[in-house]
Amino acid sequence: MNAEHQAVTVIGLGSMGSALAGALLDRGHPTTVWNRSPDKARPLVERGAHLAATPQEAITASPLTIACVLDYEALHTVLDPAAGDLAGRILVNLTSGSPEQAHEAVKWAGSHGAGYLDGAIMTTPPGVGDPAMMFLYSGSQQVFEVHRPTLTALGDPLYLGTDPGLASLYDAALLGLMWSTMTGWLHGTALVGAEGTPATDFTPVATRWLTAVAGFLTTYAPQVDAGRYPGDDATVDVQIAAIDHLIHAAAARGIDNALPELLKAAMEKAGAAGHGQDSYASLIEVLRPPARD
Repeated sequence: MNAEHQAVTVIGLGSMGSALAGALLDRGHPTTVWNRSPDKARPLVERGAHLAATPQEAITASPLTIACVLDYEALHTVLDPAAGDLAGRILVNLTSGSPEQAHEAVKWAGSHGAGYLDGAIMTTPPGVGDPAMMFLYSGSQQVFEVHRPTLTALGDPLYLGTDPGLASLYDAALLGLMWSTMTGWLHGTALVGAEGTPATDFTPVATRWLTAVAGFLTTYAPQVDAGRYPGDDATVDVQIAAIDHLIHAAAARGIDNALPELLKAAMEKAGAAGHGQDSYASLIEVLRPPARD
């Protein structure tokens, strides 16, 4: 059987784990599944998956095991008794956790003779299998390249580097970006909604604006890397004046202003640090820890 239809085991059949197993079945991969509650496997078994009775049986069924469980405590509860069966096999861990936990996991896997790749799923279960959805991986580049054809069944596999903690670190950073963006959109939706504008009318304009915002990020990225922030588009001082208009408009309509007040405080902190005439990218200097001598 060629690598494009490699046998795969999926450990954990919550909403996400079930979606992973389903995507593998859809792409023709012989798929073995295991879950603490076997009932969750029934729809997958009806589609052709093999239900293993134990984690040990599941691991030995395939050269590649994908784990997606609640947390690292659950991961070790399931896999520690089966650790001896991982020797010579590959574990791709898609369980959410911290970079520090990923570093411990790669050591644990290596101590049992297993190859290890850490990953982060940048979609919800309905998006699994969509080639437009990102799956982030870090750790062994060799493991990633060998198993890339299989991982492509889940989504677009992006390799970040050999540091196994990078996928978790990116995951945290990107979720922060998501929450900040969605909360900003909700604040704006509440603001225009106070004048009777439906969210469905505001949102197409908002998403078009996000295209321009993405352009700002592309402009600011090299400034951040260089530590130089030419304020030739809009300075921090100008941004402070502009956000006052938002705060005033929202306050007049009874909209909670915790988010814009937080943003203004960061801008004022940057201004007080001497960045008033620099670009908005200079706020990185008050967000990151002070440089050590």
